[in-house]
Amino acid sequence: MTTKPVGLLSPGDMGHSVGRVLIENGMPVVTCLKGRSERTRKLAEATGIKDMGTYEKLVRETDIILSILVPAEAESAAGMVAEAISIIDSQIVYVDCNAVSPKTVQAIGKIIEDAGSHFVDAGIIGPPPREPGVTRFYASGSEASRFAALNAYGLDIRVIGQNIGQASGLKMTYAALTKGSFAIAIELLVAAWRMGLYAPLKEEFLMSQAHRYTHLENSLPKIPPKSRRWVGEMEEIAKTFRDLDMTPKIYQGAADIYRFMGKSPLADETPETLVENRSLEEMIRILAENTESVSKE
Repeated sequence: MTTKPVGLLSPGDMGHSVGRVLIENGMPVVTCLKGRSERTRKLAEATGIKDMGTYEKLVRETDIILSILVPAEAESAAGMVAEAISIIDSQIVYVDCNAVSPKTVQAIGKIIEDAGSHFVDAGIIGPPPREPGVTRFYASGSEASRFAALNAYGLDIRVIGQNIGQASGLKMTYAALTKGSFAIAIELLVAAWRMGLYAPLKEEFLMSQAHRYTHLENSLPKIPPKSRRWVGEMEEIAKTFRDLDMTPKIYQGAADIYRFMGKSPLADETPETLVENRSLEEMIRILAENTESVSKE
């Protein structure tokens, strides 16, 4: 395995946690914070991720770069790294770990490969890796084994194929169930609240589907700070199904739900400022009231 640091774009919610795992297991991590938010800068500093200042320096100092961004930024980030690769004439391994469709990741891979470097498709399943055994990286592509070498530094990387698009396809179909189901639950609970039916619906859920409702109580209140990021992910899932000649409408609707949630004051919270003890019922009340205000605009 290379002795050079691992490059990381970007040390946000997921990225800085991945960086911390690598650092704690003996692998230095570097980044380029050009254009990143003050919060991301603070997360990088607190984690011990060094800022290289420019993409050229980042590429020069690394053999492998992990891209962990919101879907909308994945292609532009690859373009900036590709430009640096062309200038330096480097052959790094660029690993796209973003929640994008197979066709999107294939287009991103072409950007990197046309610049003269290697590309790996990866999909992250699970939360930020704050504890062992909960976060997995699925990888595909001819160079995926080079990414999998980071298993020696605390990551859980599983190679599932040689084709770019396989790992992203797995991520898309998995998130279609998890985050897609959350969107459905949010919409129906807000609708029940607005009809004055939340209490009897909750009572019925606790009688007939207690396990499912308890899961929603534990999961949904944590979603608002992530909702704006999840809009793009739902759109990429919709694109995945459309490219397979299946209906994209379910996940276009899910994107609408997260877009609506992103307009609420709850979405302005961060993982650091999230009200830990806010109940599902309280969250739904706030969203239902926000629905009424949005409808009057």
